[in-house]
Amino acid sequence: MKTNNQNDYLTREKILLLLSDDEVASVATAETAAELSVGDEFIDLNKLDLGVQRGPGSKTPMGHVLPKRSVQIGTWSKIVAQLPNHSAL
Repeated sequence: MKTNNQNDYLTREKILLLLSDDEVASVATAETAAELSVGDEFIDLNKLDLGVQRGPGSKTPMGHVLPKRSVQIGTWSKIVAQLPNHSAL
């Protein structure tokens, strides 16, 4: 495994471990949505280097998206701190 890929994997795992059971359920529900609403903040778990993005994502598969609205604000802050560029909108 390349170092960057390994680092991305570890970061995704750290992010997912921050979620409570209720937040995991909320994220799972969001994955079934067709798309994000205009202006919805999200991170693409497969492209963490892009940081926080706003919807609708350009062809971002919903199964890779972690919408801000699916987690509590404190959790979102912890997630953003894990991102490679620590970028927040």
